[in-house]
Amino acid sequence: MAASLHIAGIRKVYGKGASAVEVLKRIDIEVAPGEFLILVGPSGCGKSTLLNIIAGLEQPSEGELRIAGKAVVGVAPAQRDIAMVFQSYALYPTMSVAENIGFALEMRKVPKEARTKRIAEVAAMLQIEHLLERRPAQLSGGQRQRVAMGRALARDPQLFLFDEPLSNLDAKLRVEMRAEIKRLHQISGITSVYVTHDQIEAMTLGSRIAVMKDGILQQIGTPDDIYNRPANNYVASFIGSPTMNLIAGCAISTGPRGIFRIQDGCETVVCPPAGDVQLGLRPEHIHFSADALWRGQVMVVEPTGADTFVVVKTAAGNITTRTAPHVAVTVGDVVGLHFAQEHAHWFDRQTGMRVSAESRSK
Repeated sequence: MAASLHIAGIRKVYGKGASAVEVLKRIDIEVAPGEFLILVGPSGCGKSTLLNIIAGLEQPSEGELRIAGKAVVGVAPAQRDIAMVFQSYALYPTMSVAENIGFALEMRKVPKEARTKRIAEVAAMLQIEHLLERRPAQLSGGQRQRVAMGRALARDPQLFLFDEPLSNLDAKLRVEMRAEIKRLHQISGITSVYVTHDQIEAMTLGSRIAVMKDGILQQIGTPDDIYNRPANNYVASFIGSPTMNLIAGCAISTGPRGIFRIQDGCETVVCPPAGDVQLGLRPEHIHFSADALWRGQVMVVEPTGADTFVVVKTAAGNITTRTAPHVAVTVGDVVGLHFAQEHAHWFDRQTGMRVSAESRSK
């Protein structure tokens, strides 16, 4: 049965005194049984440290950690009933695929007949039955990663931990393995925590995403929450490809209603009456319009197949738009930019925090 994961007030400090460095700052996360949680953030944000604490490879400086209701701080990794898949495959080169998958079961003295049955079940789940007699050197990168997952799955753990498992794969294999991992989770139902710095992986894989920066949990929510209602301008600029445009301008108070003037002074839009705010717009919500007052010069045109990204230099900064393929613009063109009021995101310029829709003027 899938396990819950309770993380409360987790801190991690390296060093002592003036040289102490706090890499995790009171992290609180509740993971429901069967959930797939993504820890995402830039290098050095503390996500892998948190994963290592869950695994028992490191101990927290402070805080509580429970797996299936059992306190596990100080409990050895082998006693936590977890399985990890790392960035490196860490397969035994002299063993066959079947032997690699079954090794942990053999160490636990599982009878050979039960071991063989479990290896066959896991191989069928991962669609690698035809590879069982091969050695790791005879496998592709994607096949090796499947074997690494199979080795972890064979134990039927309470908790599955992934530490950037796709980083060593090429772009095509990463897409294939993302789909494989998602399918695997749907079949197994094992509670999973997955660390990545790739926000595309985060959006496509997770049932919920925890965005981290500098050891602080910035926001936790569904992919839809994170993308459409970012808690602050850091989350807004980190999640999304291309990321959200944060647009220069100034807010003008006019009684109960706020007015935001974009930097060039030509375009104004209603904003929350909350003081000094910043405008955020997703690239797909900015469109070309010959009649628009907000204008700029096309600097870059990037065809990607299904979409074309166009970077426009304006007085409010460089603006990235997502357009239809074969858009009829070229570098050097002067274009007008238009967006709908309902697609505007607003952030407090001083704190970076999202200004809620409820604070907008009616």
